[in-house]
Amino acid sequence: MGTDEGRREWARHWQYPELPGLDLLRAHYVRHTFPRHAHDGYVIAAVTGGVEEIGLPGHSVRAGPGSVVLINPEVPHTARAGVPEGWAYATLYPSRDLIVEVAAEIGTLRGTPGFTADMVADLQGARAIIEIHRAAEAGNALAADTLLRGLVARMLTRHAGPLPSRTVQGAGGAEAAAARAVLQERMADPPSLEQLAAELGTSPFALLRAFRERYGMPPHTWLTDARVRRARRLLDAGTPPAEAAVTVGFTDQPHLNRHFTRIVGVPPGAYRRERAVWGA
Repeated sequence: MGTDEGRREWARHWQYPELPGLDLLRAHYVRHTFPRHAHDGYVIAAVTGGVEEIGLPGHSVRAGPGSVVLINPEVPHTARAGVPEGWAYATLYPSRDLIVEVAAEIGTLRGTPGFTADMVADLQGARAIIEIHRAAEAGNALAADTLLRGLVARMLTRHAGPLPSRTVQGAGGAEAAAARAVLQERMADPPSLEQLAAELGTSPFALLRAFRERYGMPPHTWLTDARVRRARRLLDAGTPPAEAAVTVGFTDQPHLNRHFTRIVGVPPGAYRRERAVWGA
């Protein structure tokens, strides 16, 4: 591979209608970095080249070829290249419903499962993730669904337990949860940190500390992530990017483009086009 080719970035983020409850991403990133964010569902990723460095609460991991990265819902994390040539990977984003369904079928876990490892060396599992992508890209629904359920069952059987509940503990936890609810409700026109703290009867610093402890990021970072998540749902429903941008509280479409691309890994236009192709 030549130097130019080795440094070329590309990404495809899409859905295959025959695999409901699943998003797929294949990409090669060199300069792109993912800011701190979280997902509604799970992340199961196979690094196929280079090294990905993932920042998780309290620690970071470096994943190379043959590694499978496992991240639970609502766990804040970052990602960036761990070597100059970047990293390539195939990622599955299964919904909570899909994971719970497979867990119920295999009968080894009760309730909502959670991964107990954030990275495992599993060449066979990594190959299965790649094969799921290939089957979906080829339109082979039987193979894609069979491989997906087998892969999820493998990960749950080997690396999962009950997903810990995020209970609100003490006044700080309750205030953080209340602040999150306010930001969710007033996403397009949020209060300042000082206004938010005054509404909740606390100080800005105390609220900031409590919010960071509970959600792993400060309120403004959480709000940007939440806006992008809501924008994704709007784009999934066919909303034009410019309209989605204003609806979720970004100043304009370029503002949405910048944050959406950083967090999702592809621009909103490309994200929407992939869904339009399959929805036609």
